[in-house]
Formats: sequence, structure tokens, C-alpha cells
Amino acid sequence: MIYEIRNYHYEPSCMEEYKAWANEMALPYIREHLDLVGFWVNIDEPVQVNGKPQDDLGPATVTWIIRWDHIATRHEVMSKVFATDEWRAIMQRNPGQENYHRTEAKFAEAL
Repeated sequence: MIYEIRNYHYEPSCMEEYKAWANEMALPYIREHLDLVGFWVNIDEPVQVNGKPQDDLGPATVTWIIRWDHIATRHEVMSKVFATDEWRAIMQRNPGQENYHRTEAKFAEAL
């Protein structure tokens, strides 16, 4: 198993609209098509940072994790799941594409 950890630096001032969109539209679709481990949004609590300071975007505001059996499966499935007309319609209802300041995906294995 591998895990895809997705971090989104979504505009903090738009999080209430984003959470409503995610709960009503995005999450049902994602759960239907992917092995979603969890989906989290930040709470109003200061981030704790040790070591080098973060850049001006600060911490990611949204994190979700998907479980995959193999990286090749991920590459095949993701390109299909997010290329459907249904997903495009969901994204059109997103509170704003311009609110994604940065997106990150990294891949990890459990120890």
C-alpha cells in the first residue's frame, strides 16, 4: 500500500464556502471513486512550526489522504476520475479556482 497525501493552500477567508462545497459535492464523488482515508480542514488554532520558517502561504488549509495498492494504479485511476463530466460539473461549483494558492501531493508508505 502507498498513501497519497494531498495538501491544498486554499484561501483561508473562503473556507466556510469551501467546506460546504466539499461536504455537499466533492466528498460524495471522491468517496465513491477513491479509497479515501480522510479529509481534513484546519481549525482556528495557531500552527506549531519548529525549524525553518514557513513561506508566506503558511500551512496547508486542507489535507486529504488516498490509499492506493500501487503507484501505477494511482496514475491510471486519477487521470480518469478527475476527467469526467461529473467532476467538471462539481468543480464549476467550487467557490473559486483562484482560491487554490498551492496544491501538493506526496506519496508515502507505512512503516
